[in-house]
Amino acid sequence: MKRITVPEEGLSLRDVRRLTERSVNLSAEVEASVSAILKDVRENGDAAVRALTEKFDGVTLSDFRVTEEEIEEALTLIEPEMLDVLKEARDNIAAFHQEQKKESWIKEFRPGVRLGEQYEPIQRVGVYVPGGLAAYPSTVLMDTVPAFVAGCPSVVMTTPPGKDGEVNPNILAAAYVSGVKEIYKVGGAQGIAMLAYGTETVEPVFKIAGPGNAFVAMAKRLVFGTVGIDMIAGPSEVCCVADGSANPEWIAADLLSQAEHDRRAAVFLITPDADFGKKVEEAMTRQTKERNRKDIIESSIGDYAKAFLCQTPEECFDIVNKIAPEHLEIELPDPEKYLPLVVNAGAIFLGKWTSEPLGDYMAGPNHTLPTSGTAAFSSPLGVYDFMKHSSVEIYNKEAFHAVAPKVMKLALAEGLDAHAAAVEVRYNEQ
Repeated sequence: MKRITVPEEGLSLRDVRRLTERSVNLSAEVEASVSAILKDVRENGDAAVRALTEKFDGVTLSDFRVTEEEIEEALTLIEPEMLDVLKEARDNIAAFHQEQKKESWIKEFRPGVRLGEQYEPIQRVGVYVPGGLAAYPSTVLMDTVPAFVAGCPSVVMTTPPGKDGEVNPNILAAAYVSGVKEIYKVGGAQGIAMLAYGTETVEPVFKIAGPGNAFVAMAKRLVFGTVGIDMIAGPSEVCCVADGSANPEWIAADLLSQAEHDRRAAVFLITPDADFGKKVEEAMTRQTKERNRKDIIESSIGDYAKAFLCQTPEECFDIVNKIAPEHLEIELPDPEKYLPLVVNAGAIFLGKWTSEPLGDYMAGPNHTLPTSGTAAFSSPLGVYDFMKHSSVEIYNKEAFHAVAPKVMKLALAEGLDAHAAAVEVRYNEQ
């Protein structure tokens, strides 16, 4: 873990970005490959999807839609306790996201002038769930439950098939408890293309959500405009602000929980206590040897782990806000008093009992979060991502006549006489 002593004058945003940047694998080669895949699916539909699935997943599928029988079989293959856990997580996620739902409104702002917003769910959304070598049922719940809470009438999911041509039972069980009925065994850029453009058997969607590898991220970037997307998510990251009052073994375990995600995952420790930082680093080294994914962890820690030594809590949170981390843990005495100092973070975990993995699986807030500093301008996935709103404007005759000359004056100042005429024909009708 690279140690950085923050000078008295602090670090600039530019300095922090340079210290925490990671290589982004959205190269020109990836873009060219993905562009070809998108074009193929757009032009050749189902045939392209089948051929690309065989090419990249090694599976030949005559029908890539998951059947009801396959879902029913999946429910018999998982432990009953697992199904109960999935249902409890679903309920927690639904309860939290219900608080995000907005209602339409109209109010009178001036005499004769009523204005408002009408909120509607997006009518058809697609959710991409990574799969193949690994299975993430938590992602199914986090990305589909908010869509149903929003009221989306059509939610379609796509995920890569395994080498046997099947979808992991835990993935299908999570889809079942969340209410998804339309599921396809299609992964990678071709899965995104299928959702964005549609095929002979799959209707296109209006928005796509969900994480994926570099090819999925590039595909989402390239189809944006044809459809909406939630975000371009990068490798995971966690930032922990802690001092000597915290348990270094616990902090080390939390940092490793994110490092195991990806060789490009990043972990940051920010502390005013140099001795505590050393203890955490020693604990990380020791614990890594016990982890199943130690090779990935060692690569992540070796390349992207940073420890910032600050003088005061205020300096600590200045660094936090410049990193704008995906996950932020605060393990200082009375951690809630520091919450007002946090401006940029995807998800915030307060206190020694609020370990970040609680948010990954069971707490309720969404675990699809802005990464790579994008928490400075974006937010976690939520109900609002699956809704849209229209502005509503209602004028009566008196209110119209009161403002019409001003509207005409502005329109003519912009050289748009047809705009002015559209008002004038009504204004002359006294």
